[in-house]
Amino acid sequence: MTNASATLPAALAALLAQEPARTPKEAVLDQSRELERFLASVERRAFKVAEIAVRNVDDALDIVQDAMLQLARRYAMRPSVEWTPLFYRILNNRIRDCQRRRTVRSRVIAWLPVRRHEDEELPDPIETAASGAPGPGERLQVDETLRALELAVGALPPRQQQAFLLRNLEGLDVAATASAMGCSQGSVKTHYFRALQALRERLGEFWS
Repeated sequence: MTNASATLPAALAALLAQEPARTPKEAVLDQSRELERFLASVERRAFKVAEIAVRNVDDALDIVQDAMLQLARRYAMRPSVEWTPLFYRILNNRIRDCQRRRTVRSRVIAWLPVRRHEDEELPDPIETAASGAPGPGERLQVDETLRALELAVGALPPRQQQAFLLRNLEGLDVAATASAMGCSQGSVKTHYFRALQALRERLGEFWS
């Protein structure tokens, strides 16, 4: 995966240049370094969330880069404890924007003449973390399980998908998830519960 955080230094430098004189330069530098560390820590998980949601590596990378830049430009000087829900709220908004654009495009394309001379299907790569060198059989089982899980999560309704990914992949608690999704904690619990139910039914033998 391309390192999205590599695009941030220019935005952070611009932030430093715009910061009013009343804020000590050292404090701004410390905040900027902390923001870079934060973005580096969430980058890979955010990419996976976006990739599962939009099913396209390039679109997912663009979404994550945009979300990171928006956080740096608009919220860099906010307390660091606020960054996680703010970042995932921006990320979810960018994901929804991408999905809306696709819906509009698909409706337009539906009215166009259909040309199907070459059907090219791009593989949807899945990262598998290998620790210890498992045997071929075990590796195949892990691959199949991850593939089944990713497809099942990708098939969830958007709000259930968001709740599941934020709670499990990012590890946010209910309150932070509600802030990121812009909804109540009760709604998060409902979406998450329904997501678990749907995944249990869909995954069957893979569910543990």
